[in-house]
Formats: sequence, structure tokens, C-alpha cells
Amino acid sequence: MFTLQDFHELILSVVYSAVGMVVFALFFLLVIKFAPIPVIKEIEEDQNIALAILMGSVVIGLSIVIAAAIV
Repeated sequence: MFTLQDFHELILSVVYSAVGMVVFALFFLLVIKFAPIPVIKEIEEDQNIALAILMGSVVIGLSIVIAAAIV
């Protein structure tokens, strides 16, 4: 069944995932806050595809950095 070591590793995985999501959300909000234009308005209302692609690449880049830091 499950040993104490398995339970410990499961708890650590959940904690690392939660920390990663918090860090990701914090940096994503910082990018949106310090952008010189209203990012949400540009993407949703003005249909700015270039900005959406840029923000998507920021999301992927942040995810890779956070995953590498956790592992």
C-alpha cells in the first residue's frame, strides 16, 4: 500500500505545486500591472493577436522557469 515515505513525497509534491502556482500568478499579475498598455482590454476587446501570442510566450517561459526551480 502506501508507506510513510510515499505520503511524504505526495505532500511535498502538492506543496511545490501550490508554491509554483502562487509564484506564477504573482509574476503574471506583475507583468499585467507594469505593462504600458491595458493587456486584458487589448486581448479581449481589441482582439490583439500579437499581444496574445506574446503573453502566451511569457506564460510558457514562466512555467518552464518555475518547473526547473522546483525540480
